[in-house]
Amino acid sequence: MPFGFLLQWLTNLFTVAILGGGAYVLYEWYEGDLVSDRWLYLGVGLLLWSFLGFLPILLLRRPGSDEPRVIRSNRTERLPRPDGSEIHVEIYGPDRAPTLILTHGWGPDSTVWYYPKQQLTEHFRIIVWDLPGLGKSKKPKNRDFSLEKFACDLEAVLTLAGDQPVILLGHSIGAMILLTFCRLFPQHLGQRVAGLILVDGTYINPLKTTILSKLLLTLQKPLLEPLLYLSIAIAPLLWLISWLSYFNGTTLLTTEISGFTGRETRGQLNFSSLIGIKASPGILARGVLAMFKFDETATLPKISVPTLVVVGKSDIATRPFASKRISTDIPQAELTVLAPGGHMVLMERNQQFAEVVQTFSKTCLSLKS
Repeated sequence: MPFGFLLQWLTNLFTVAILGGGAYVLYEWYEGDLVSDRWLYLGVGLLLWSFLGFLPILLLRRPGSDEPRVIRSNRTERLPRPDGSEIHVEIYGPDRAPTLILTHGWGPDSTVWYYPKQQLTEHFRIIVWDLPGLGKSKKPKNRDFSLEKFACDLEAVLTLAGDQPVILLGHSIGAMILLTFCRLFPQHLGQRVAGLILVDGTYINPLKTTILSKLLLTLQKPLLEPLLYLSIAIAPLLWLISWLSYFNGTTLLTTEISGFTGRETRGQLNFSSLIGIKASPGILARGVLAMFKFDETATLPKISVPTLVVVGKSDIATRPFASKRISTDIPQAELTVLAPGGHMVLMERNQQFAEVVQTFSKTCLSLKS
């Protein structure tokens, strides 16, 4: 999301300052311009922080009994798209079970669904897919990362579910993709799509529903958009700096600020941090630029299927008022607020999340049948 992008840029600048400051102090000490050994200790300390700062941050977090990890299915499909992209799809659970199609947020890939794949496959067939350019999906050759392109890709994934009705679930930009899908393909609502689950999403330019929205909207044209285009131009360098930011621990801290409430486990924090820096910064920047054009306000009243809106009470990336507006404007919508929980409520409150998803989906699909 745009707020996370800005945090990442600030993190990268801080990372360069730590590493460059440490190297400069040691050089000046070596040359004799800085005489006291305290400068040596400072320089060594800054370099140690640059490469080992993540360790104390993780060690201070509580371990969990079931920590997320990368799990991939051997039941896969590859969907070639007209724009040259190729969508990687994975299937979990019984083939004849009711189906949920999960669309992840921008930055991670489908491995972010670790807990739903563990907790829901006893009762559901789970279909997950990597958004273009992320995970194992190839990026489009025409550099189209619009929400409309993603919605068309989702329709292609929907064909894999067969004739039975499904539930579409989207997190963050995934929820935005679902709203765009409803505008482009209303004929599927009530037919192939029995219901929607929108998690920590928004209905409009995310800058309008994030924390510090007035400031960020003011900065969108003069600062944020130029930084995004710069990110595209220097993507390899930013990717390297992003990894350095992880090693010095600042990525862990920004992930906690933007996604959690401090109650996450060590593994959840580490997993969420790592999954967010694997993708190319250039691809992520193009996606954020596309979000600035997003507005599905007029689509909400036209959605004709039951909808569950889920939000973490303390989400600062897409503040809860956006979810409340969505649940108010969609005729058959209900709102569930999970607390404590932030933008990564699907991970931090994974058991509660699985329960509300299961209850809604079973009710929705039974009504459809």
